[in-house]
Amino acid sequence: MNALALGIDFGTTNSSIARANASGKVDLAQFPASAGVVESYRSLLYLDRVLEKGVTRIKSWSGPAAIDEYLAADTKGRLVQSLKSYLSSRGLKGTEVFGRRITLETLIARILRDLREKVEDQFGGKVETAVVGRPVRFVGADHDEDDHFAEERLQHAFHEAGYPRVKFEFEPVAAAQYYESTLNHEELILIGDFGGGTSDFSLLRVGPELRRRGRTPKDLLGNSGVGIAGDAFDAKLVRNLVSPALGRGSSARSLKKVLPAVPNWVYAKLEHWHHLSFLRTGSTMNLLNSSRAAAFEPDKIEALIHLIREDLGYELHRAVQKTKCALSVNPAANFHFSDGVIEIEAEVERGEFEEWIAEELARIEACVDSLIEASGVSCRDVDMVFLTGGSSFVPAVRRIFETRFGAQRIRTGNEFTSVARGLALKAVQIT
Repeated sequence: MNALALGIDFGTTNSSIARANASGKVDLAQFPASAGVVESYRSLLYLDRVLEKGVTRIKSWSGPAAIDEYLAADTKGRLVQSLKSYLSSRGLKGTEVFGRRITLETLIARILRDLREKVEDQFGGKVETAVVGRPVRFVGADHDEDDHFAEERLQHAFHEAGYPRVKFEFEPVAAAQYYESTLNHEELILIGDFGGGTSDFSLLRVGPELRRRGRTPKDLLGNSGVGIAGDAFDAKLVRNLVSPALGRGSSARSLKKVLPAVPNWVYAKLEHWHHLSFLRTGSTMNLLNSSRAAAFEPDKIEALIHLIREDLGYELHRAVQKTKCALSVNPAANFHFSDGVIEIEAEVERGEFEEWIAEELARIEACVDSLIEASGVSCRDVDMVFLTGGSSFVPAVRRIFETRFGAQRIRTGNEFTSVARGLALKAVQIT
């Protein structure tokens, strides 16, 4: 059986896998889904109890199969998402699923194992080497020790999933390696990689001569990253379009006082759709039922209870994503979410959305500016800017780079798979 060397972009929201040959040809793994064959595999896991031969056990599905099982279930099991964003958290060791404690590493390993089995079957070999992308700064990492801790946990998950040899590479550097493969000359480039949880940047020299002689540390002028990207933009859409319809800002009477109907921390969880299932606890539901009884707008609280009880986070996320994508190409968009019980509809203009994410945009700008300054170069010295990842489509994000470097120096392409492609090229070099 062939020994496979793969590039694996395990993302907060989506994952992709590629292999390359010595001549530089890259093949992307493909995965069947309800909408057809796709090159991105959803980084989520669905767990439910199944009865087999008189014994109840916990079964898991990942990727497109997890979505299908979740949507088909009358009584929802547990849908867990964005697991990568928890890696730096020392306090989150795992979660309880149907009375059984499962570690974070094991949950991630279940997704990675399914990916490994699918690509081994597709490519006809056994995975021997995996070059895995990692952000410059993991979500929630405040210092280098947190980053090291997160990487160790991710490596443990890969080993648990059956990957014998794992090497890590910064995701923007991997994207640069893919971009470099398209060049016939030398360039100083800035890579911007926008994932679900992080925005990462690398400034480095690339070109065919560098490929021939091999990359040296002096070719990489600097890396920088910030724990803000697509998920943070989604959160602002939820805060402004969804939460008000579910009681955020409404009031209730308590002991002759008028107070918020529902504590803000509930809506903070709602803004991060992968946290929604954590609200399905007895204590939280009791709190919400009490809030509904005292609320001035009980119908809104009832809608919130329904959303949590039915675990509609995935459906809500799809509606938010659709609106965000529409705002990337149109000056306005209509947000619509309906499940037969809840009906939320609102018109939003791109300018409003950009005001909502102004703080996040400012932090991305500051990250880019600090990288340029620390590297000792000016914006004029940068030959080209290569943007990749889903949020690179957001016009306000793109303007950050057009303002500093000019629209003529912005390049894009294979926004969802460029990191995996670059990682695959790296995997060939080290085997």
